Amino acid sequence: MSRATVDLPDVVRSVVDAHRHERGPLLVVLQEIQERLGCLDPEVVPLVAAEMNLSRADVHGVATFYRDFHSEPHGRALVRICRSEACKSMGAEDLVAQVETALAVKTGETSPDGSVTLDQVFCLGNCALSPAAQINGRLHGRLTPDRVLAIARRDAS
Repeated sequence: MSRATVDLPDVVRSVVDAHRHERGPLLVVLQEIQERLGCLDPEVVPLVAAEMNLSRADVHGVATFYRDFHSEPHGRALVRICRSEACKSMGAEDLVAQVETALAVKTGETSPDGSVTLDQVFCLGNCALSPAAQINGRLHGRLTPDRVLAIARRDAS
């Protein structure tokens, strides 16, 4: 959905209405809004707060605490490379450096063509298959730069 064609209050209202019956639905509401819009636009925070009768601080706190929420759209492929100790010991830092060079981006950035966003995490629970990454929500292990790039390019197309 393009921001220009989206009525944010309508999106927020419809998502909140769909989850009003649930206990403590804020996290689910924010996830669904991000799924629909591609990101959590900062303008969403006061709208969600008003619809759910919460403070802006409560909504902002949740939206900024969890790394899965982002205020800018990411690339068509989101690559999150694990940089925990187990993955570091198996070459994660070299993997990150080579992927950054190949994509011409730094961690936290999106490639100029918008195809890939490179990010980092600090444990995916896949230590036995280090170095690991999550690419578009799917877990991958024993990665090489070529494998990361091939999966990201496939997912971005």
